[in-house]
Amino acid sequence: MLLRRIKEIIIIIMNSDAMTNHAIAAEIGRRIERMRLEQNLTQQQVADEVGISRVSYRKLVGGAAKFENLIAVLRVLGHLDLVEQFVPESVFSPIEQLKLKGKQRQRATGEHAQKTEADSEKSEEGLDW
Repeated sequence: MLLRRIKEIIIIIMNSDAMTNHAIAAEIGRRIERMRLEQNLTQQQVADEVGISRVSYRKLVGGAAKFENLIAVLRVLGHLDLVEQFVPESVFSPIEQLKLKGKQRQRATGEHAQKTEADSEKSEEGLDW
């Protein structure tokens, strides 16, 4: 059973770039549904614990969930730690932290995107065909 799960995860990871956003959301819902069944809980029990209707729970496992409800279901199922794996904490490099002088970054400058566009324009100008 464990080997089958590992194979499924590898296949999903390899195909995730080719999957649509809805397909990825539906896959997350399928995994949540599997966790619920492993704990032998009914849809109604999970929905009641979260404070949503059973219909809302069905939408959630179908891939159409509010992010807050998704987090609540993971909490009920005892898998809130998956959120940390889903979006890990981002840490600036030590050099960037020194530049900020202890302040937290609030917005992006967009310099990287502007440089990339300018570089591509320069490289196109150098073409003689």
